[in-house]
Amino acid sequence: MTEELDLSGQDSDAGSEEVVLTPAELIDRLEQAWMNEKFAPELLENKSEIVECVMEQLQHMEENLRRAKKGDLKVSIHQMETERIRFVLSSYLRCRLMKIEKFFPHVLEKEKTRREGEPSSLSPEEFAFAREYMVNTETYLKNVALKHMPPNLQKVDLLRAVPKPDLDSYVFLRVKERQENILVEPETDEQRTVGNTPPHGAVAEVRGDIVLFSRDYVIDLEEGSQHLIRYKTIAPLVASGAVQLI
Repeated sequence: MTEELDLSGQDSDAGSEEVVLTPAELIDRLEQAWMNEKFAPELLENKSEIVECVMEQLQHMEENLRRAKKGDLKVSIHQMETERIRFVLSSYLRCRLMKIEKFFPHVLEKEKTRREGEPSSLSPEEFAFAREYMVNTETYLKNVALKHMPPNLQKVDLLRAVPKPDLDSYVFLRVKERQENILVEPETDEQRTVGNTPPHGAVAEVRGDIVLFSRDYVIDLEEGSQHLIRYKTIAPLVASGAVQLI
């Protein structure tokens, strides 16, 4: 497969840009989005353009397989690759749906307060799913429990009742582009390292089997290095593609 694919998107200046990708680059983009979504504690920006292009590519690959000669070893290899890509795509979409179900009030609230030009976390289909899930949840709570409560207790604030994504959780990452002057919150006396537990706001660099914790206020992330760091600190770098969650 040597043909190129068009991937259209929106840049930060609200202008459109067209990126031409080979099938291999497209699948690499999908795998990066899958890994980031799998390990990020929050729902990330939707990659609907990548999903649509991958689905078109899968259809094209399957059409080629149907026309190929039976018993050809290449057919089996391409069939396994098709199944692998389909697994990654399904896992990516399933992971997003699980996060929507888990954090649906906060996901919808974020979408409601999203500024003009800011990328959406939800595709149109995911937004419809989240709205329907919220309506069904409210209806279920009302019919099963709330209508039997005193009038002053028949309302529930789902934003308060459903936990938020834990942006203070720690994630492993690999640096794809060198980053300078990344601000890390200092630890306090109550947040000393205990055993192998990283202090609040600290960064851990992985060197073989050794994890080195850093308490610097500002750090540099070298290209190719791996770190354990609080997600909130590097969330913008995940969104920009400068780092890859692993």
